[in-house]
Amino acid sequence: MLFQVRMDVRLPHDMPADKAEALKQTERERAQQLQRDGTWRHLWRVAGRYANVSVFDVASADELHQVLSTLPLFPFMQVEVTALCRHPSSIHDDDR
Repeated sequence: MLFQVRMDVRLPHDMPADKAEALKQTERERAQQLQRDGTWRHLWRVAGRYANVSVFDVASADELHQVLSTLPLFPFMQVEVTALCRHPSSIHDDDR
């Protein structure tokens, strides 16, 4: 199943800079691994915000929740999820 996920990150203003940088680095590594695995299919930055719009390919909403829960920045995210399905007018045989 494909899911569109919007993630808005809100780190506490009083979080020490070194802790924030360490979290961001760990997040980057986890996100890149999920992309290499094919789970995190697309990752787009929302211009002007600390946010992204992504497409995940997982078996279920439960699996998506488990994947998102593994992200180091998850405790600091506001997440919106939308289930996706193929559009009958799409000219593409493959959604990748």
